[in-house]
This record gives sequence, C-alpha cells and structure tokens, in this order.
Amino acid sequence: MMDNKTIRIVKSTAPLLQEHSKAIGKRFYQLLFGSHPELYNLFNQTNQRRGIQQKALAHSVYTSGEHLDNLEAIRPIITCIAHKHRAIGVVPEQYPIVGEKLIQAVQDVLGSQTNKEILDAWEKAYHFIADIFIRIERDLYEQAESQPGGWRGFRDFVVDQKVKESEVITSFYLKPADGKAIAPYLAGQYLTLRAKIPGEKYDHIRHYSLSDVPGKDYYRITVKREDAHNGNPPGIVSNYLHHQVNEGDILSFSAPAGDFVLTENSDPLILISGGVGLTPLLSMLKTTAERQPGRHVTFIHAAINGDVHAMKDEVSRLTDQNPNIQSYVCYERPTEKDRQAQNFDKEGFIDRSWLESIISKPDGTFYFCGPIPFMKVIYRALIEMGIPKNQIHFEAFSPISVLIHERKSGDSMEF
Repeated sequence: MMDNKTIRIVKSTAPLLQEHSKAIGKRFYQLLFGSHPELYNLFNQTNQRRGIQQKALAHSVYTSGEHLDNLEAIRPIITCIAHKHRAIGVVPEQYPIVGEKLIQAVQDVLGSQTNKEILDAWEKAYHFIADIFIRIERDLYEQAESQPGGWRGFRDFVVDQKVKESEVITSFYLKPADGKAIAPYLAGQYLTLRAKIPGEKYDHIRHYSLSDVPGKDYYRITVKREDAHNGNPPGIVSNYLHHQVNEGDILSFSAPAGDFVLTENSDPLILISGGVGLTPLLSMLKTTAERQPGRHVTFIHAAINGDVHAMKDEVSRLTDQNPNIQSYVCYERPTEKDRQAQNFDKEGFIDRSWLESIISKPDGTFYFCGPIPFMKVIYRALIEMGIPKNQIHFEAFSPISVLIHERKSGDSMEF
C-alpha cells in the first residue's frame, strides 16, 4: 500500500498534471522515442501524429493519480489497458523506461511549479501502479499461452479468404499457418495485428474485433478502409490490408484479448452499432443466436447508406431464422436504390425517441460500439431513458482515454 503522504501529494497535484496533460504527453513521447526508437513498433503511429495517444497517456496518468487511494474504482480501466498491453506485447522491462521518461516530462513541462518532493511522490506512485499492471499482465500472458490452441507473442496466419462486405469494409478469414488448433475467444474480443508493411520503417500494431461466432477453425476480422478525410491522411494499415494483402498471404496476430465481452444471461440483449462498430456486436448476435436461441435480442445498426452497410445479409438471415431476434436499420443518407428497396427503418440519425419506440424491453443489457460522436449520442440517450449505468457496456476503437471520464463519473462521456 502507498503511504498517506505520497497519496496526499499525488492527489493534490493531479489537477495540475491534468491542466498540462497535452504538453506532458507530447514531451513524454519526444523523450521516449528519442532514446528508444524501437518502441515505435508498439504504438499506433497515426494516433501519435494526431495527438490522440499523447492525450490518452496524460489522461490515464491523471486518473490513476486521482484514484491512488482507491484504484478499485477504476479497475475497468486498468483491466482494459492490461488487455491492450498483453495484446501488443508489453513486457515488465519496459515499465522503468516509461516511468523515467514520464517523470522527466512532468519536470520539463511544469518547471518551477513542481519540486523534488512532488516528483518523488509521482515516481513512487507510478511504480506502485506499474507493479499492478505487471501482475495482471503476467496472468493474462499465462492464460493466453496455456489455453488449448493458445500462444504467446505473435503467430502467423494465412489469409484463407478475403471477402468484400461493402464498398469500404472487407472481411479476412484467417487460418493458422502451422495447421494447429487456435485459441477460443469470447464474443466481443479482438485480435491484434503486427503489420510489417513494405516501405514502412517500423511495425504497425492494430486491434481488430473478431466478427464471427467463436468455435470455428478460423478467425474472422472485418476491416474498414480508412480513406483520407477532413485533413486526416488515409489509414496506413487498413489500406494495406484492402489493397496489398491477398488470399494466401501471411499475417501475424497475438492471441484474442479484450474485456468488452458478451454476458450470457437471460436478460434481453440490445446491441447498437454504427459503421464498422458492428463487428464485435455481430459476434455477440451470432453467438447468442447459436447458444441462447430463446434470448430476446434487439439489433440496431446505423450506416451512411446501403453501399457501406456490411453484413446486412448475415443479420437478415439470423432475424428470419430466430423469432426472438428483431433488427432495425438507420441510414443517414439513403441512396435512391435504398429508397426503392425500402431496406431501412429510419432516415437520419438514431435518437432517443426512435430508440424508445423500438426497444420493447428497456430492462435489458445494452452494448454499443461505433464512431465517437455516435457513441456520445447513444450513451446520452440511454441515460436519459433511465437505463442503469451497470447495464450499459461499450467499446471505442480509440485509445483508452475516451473511456476514462465516463467510467470515472458515470455522468458523461468525455471524447
């Protein structure tokens, strides 16, 4: 346990670090990559360029410091981060390196606003929290490796099939290159790709949700091609997968990970997805249909239009085959073809009034995933509908900082 003096100093100075979080995060990564450029292999370089990773780091440090005397309150955040660390291959030896550069960044940014006592307290707190992560991650590594079909580190898989699901989304069916068994997974979990892209100096790490029902002899990931948009460059890895990877090629993945998983109880299940956020929820839907056919499920999906709506036929088949499944579609800007086919239920955006009109069992368990603006709207609508927070679960395809504020306060989501 931490001593009271250290806790008091850290908690009292946490707001100061939060105030300067952007600058601290920026300085930290300058120091880290300046002395250990090999660590570029572990980080999403697109998020680095956009400043997202810097904000995520500083926000995580602030939240950990603020809850230093009650880390149990942020256990969901710690668990989520630990799963990410195991998936990308973080090892105990890297924690002291990160700690050293983090404290140096705090000193460089805060200058005269800090002193040796404050820096020593934060260093002590960092190592205390790092030890917690190391213990959790050690257990996760052991679980991933010891389970039937499991492995440690990255394993080669053959792209057995490459299937175009929409104008911007493609599925990749993956079979182990060694022909041996593969590890099971829970609906909602993800695989982590280590992409070695021709012309790129460093590896690129990406997490992709598993989009099929567990128990097959293959894994399936479903990837949206990220084109240049609003000043952001095209996605390096998604375009590599879409344009350069073909059937028969080899890709390397770590074992399934993630804590955004389906709870197999008898409560009504409501799944709400936007865009490629349907991938983990489709796995949940298919798993429920197979293992709990009597469970009531409402599946709601939002897309721009039918051209970019992936896996619609899969959902339709499940709906037709199971009377306990109801599915709804919302198109932001339906095409003329969509209008003629009448293949959507709402035009525009999902809102509270529409949700209330189609969700017949609001006492159920809610899962949602999609773009950040979409998730903000859905969360706010569910809260306004009176859905208890412990019945709401979500996953963001962004660094963990996007989850911190909501899980901390329960009042709003800070994206």
